Amino acid sequence: MAAPDAQGEIDVDAPAERVYALVSDPGVLAELAGEYHGHRWLGGATEARPGARFRGHNRNGFRRWSTTCTVTDAEEGSRFAFEVTFGPLRISRWQYDLEPRDGGCRVVERTWDRRPDWFRTVTGPVLGVRDRAARNHANIQTTLTRLKARAES
Repeated sequence: MAAPDAQGEIDVDAPAERVYALVSDPGVLAELAGEYHGHRWLGGATEARPGARFRGHNRNGFRRWSTTCTVTDAEEGSRFAFEVTFGPLRISRWQYDLEPRDGGCRVVERTWDRRPDWFRTVTGPVLGVRDRAARNHANIQTTLTRLKARAES
């Protein structure tokens, strides 16, 4: 897999299983994230497992949009990942890797921008984000900081 377009990491003083329970719950993840702010399970899914789908709701100021997310990895205490699409277009992949460390864990959050070049040109102005990699990096920092606070409380 190519290098991620944005990533960040943080050490959390909580077991990897506890942190995994937070990042693998799309509702909790929405409380922690920068742009992503809500979800609705699709196709009868009720929990994160490979193949489960949910509609992700996002916002940037007054701008709102939704995407379809498909869980690809759901390895308790180790990795949670999902692919994001908009209609037939691949948009991105988000991945959370957990590495146990001294009673806690290191969390590494990564994302890959998979939009076609022509779609990047269109979505930048529409969503109010000129530099998606920089925005995702900032959003990752926000998510990880909030995740640490939540997991350690």
